[in-house]
Amino acid sequence: MAIYQHILLAVDFFEANDQVVHKASQIAEQNNAKLSLVHVVDNLPISDPAADAIIPFDVELTQELMDACKQRLIKLGEELQVPVERQYLEMGSPKMEIVRIAEENQADLIVVGSHGRHGLALLLGSTANGVLHHAKCDVLAVRLADD
Repeated sequence: MAIYQHILLAVDFFEANDQVVHKASQIAEQNNAKLSLVHVVDNLPISDPAADAIIPFDVELTQELMDACKQRLIKLGEELQVPVERQYLEMGSPKMEIVRIAEENQADLIVVGSHGRHGLALLLGSTANGVLHHAKCDVLAVRLADD
């Protein structure tokens, strides 16, 4: 009997996440489960000290980043045989968007990478930690080797 029917793999193209991809695809195969992919581009504002205001990133740069991430998501989807309709590219808070996509698509497992940081990085939180505390389904945080 399969434990999971729908696995959501949260990918971060800026980290070495082959381990996470391998683990998620292995669990999906063992459970004969659907696999979906999500990548979230963090929408970080920048501040203008002269104007004492927060301004969003340049629209063209943001669009270029989104386009590059979409291409990487499509490539990974092809490698894992995940159809385009189960590939999600979002902008916003990674932890909140991953949880939202999981809920909207009734995923019963989220697989995400984690560096297992300590000290200040731990206090500031991480995507894996945020997902773990907000998700309504199981979360597997795959430990990544720190540089």
